[in-house]
Amino acid sequence: MSLVARFLEAQGIPTVVVGSARDIVEECGVPRFLFSDFPLGNPCGRPYDLAMQLDITGSALGLLESATLPRTTVQTRHIWDEDATWKDRYARVDPERAAKLRAAGEARRARQAEARDRGRARSD
Repeated sequence: MSLVARFLEAQGIPTVVVGSARDIVEECGVPRFLFSDFPLGNPCGRPYDLAMQLDITGSALGLLESATLPRTTVQTRHIWDEDATWKDRYARVDPERAAKLRAAGEARRARQAEARDRGRARSD
């Protein structure tokens, strides 16, 4: 997204990048960056937390209007969890969960294959 933002800015289209990988996004030199200290893939907030997502989106639009200097970074006021150890636990696969996750993945792939086969059968 950072490189796309730079391209759009070069075309005269103002952008705000909302992201979680602060070091990477700032290194790319985007003009406006709203940083969320959240797990990767969740820069606009927790899933199903509409109030948080709307607030972060509003903050991004506000940054679009208020940033006066290039490479402006603002951090959202939201936190992912009161317990900061989430960073150590998030997306970690413990050995006892590996088999369960593997089985769930195999079941999902089987459902996808069945759906794909049904779609092919209808198109024949």
